Amino acid sequence: MSSAAPPLPAGAAATVSRRDALLVWCRVAALSFGGPAGQIAVMQRILVDEKRWVSQQRFLHALNYCMLLPGPEAQQLAIYLAWLLHGTWTGILAGTLFVLPGFVSILALSVVYATWQGSTLVAALFWGLKPAVLAVVVEALLRVGRRALHGAAHRWIAALAFVALFFLDLPFPLVLAAAALAGWLLGRRGVAGFGRGAPEPAPAGGDRDGEAADRAVDAAARDHGTAGRRPALARSLRVVAVWLLLWWLPVGALAMALGREHVLVREGVFFGKAAVVTFGGAYSVLAYVAQRAVEDFRWLTANEMLDGLGMAETTPGPLIQVVQFVAFLGAWREPAPFAPLVAGVLGSLLTTWVTFVPSFLFIFLGAPYVEWLRERRPLGDALSAITAAVVGVILNLAVWFALHTLFGEVRELRWPVGRLLVPVPATLDVGALVVAMAASWALLRMRWGMLPTLFGAMAAGAIWYLVR
Repeated sequence: MSSAAPPLPAGAAATVSRRDALLVWCRVAALSFGGPAGQIAVMQRILVDEKRWVSQQRFLHALNYCMLLPGPEAQQLAIYLAWLLHGTWTGILAGTLFVLPGFVSILALSVVYATWQGSTLVAALFWGLKPAVLAVVVEALLRVGRRALHGAAHRWIAALAFVALFFLDLPFPLVLAAAALAGWLLGRRGVAGFGRGAPEPAPAGGDRDGEAADRAVDAAARDHGTAGRRPALARSLRVVAVWLLLWWLPVGALAMALGREHVLVREGVFFGKAAVVTFGGAYSVLAYVAQRAVEDFRWLTANEMLDGLGMAETTPGPLIQVVQFVAFLGAWREPAPFAPLVAGVLGSLLTTWVTFVPSFLFIFLGAPYVEWLRERRPLGDALSAITAAVVGVILNLAVWFALHTLFGEVRELRWPVGRLLVPVPATLDVGALVVAMAASWALLRMRWGMLPTLFGAMAAGAIWYLVR
């Protein structure tokens, strides 16, 4: 069973060594399974509940901003929190570590897939992770829901966000914009939970711990100049110039060396553009990526795209890393003037670069402004409503993930104003259901740690997969 560390005293976060921070971000990266909901749950568990480096309020404030951005919100949240606690270089380290385990895993699996067209042993080892990740997502939903919903208005916003996403299939940015507008309007009217009716911190021990964590974060931010004052325009312009150059420099160099029509250059341009339209996380853009990659560029087949999605779902890191697999196969099949393996690795590296570098730009440019405006009540009301909507988002992901984990076939019924996902009962995977229930029991009732639960599910799943 896991045990939480004692709360840090006020100012302690400012004295946490970079070595200790490195170990924590390595741990976050190693446990980053389960898509954005599972990854956010890992950071919630480690940074808020266990280490007490940031308060729940500060954590949700950062998450609200990251949910507004295109790209992988969980990686952006890791960059934001690391930057807030220890500055820019630690933010770069945390964001890079967050991607690294998934990159290595998917690259290795891509080589195996392209060479041997899949591996039964690998599939067996990772099969049990998906239902365990479902338990992680459910735990995240319960944790965030308990702490983010303050009254009926918040619960209504969360419920309407879920309906808008799951049943009406509305665009993710539209849902968040509507939630922010609702929060601002409710704040002006003084509705309970907003404006003058917003809950004040209670004198409970957990809230005192949160206040101490906030003071520590503020002290750390003042020490390395990342918060507490209005960001300078010159700094913002430097951030934009540096990160735009880093983002597109490899693509430009390859275009000069190989020509604009080479597969590596086309992959870099396509996935670089896709990185700025991925509002709402990977699920919102994968259909677009799949259509273009399969039908237009013909880098892989539809079945191979599904196999790549399965790899991304059962390896650490953001789900959008499936684009790395797409790029590997595309370059593998059009390798000249390189060997197929070299071309595939270059495609993976380039696509990973153009997909994740924008996250650093968005955080280092925007986060100082978000911190500067943190105490403004209208912004707080808008972000409070977005937090409630995030509960609906996590519920949407939980239901979607449950349907596709527990059932082999899920049908989509369309109507003029939305859709309904209906599982085929005959395709229920009893083994996945058993593993999911056992993992939920271990996490929620027995209070097992994340690592024992995931490894236990992997072992049980491998045995079931091989003997069924």
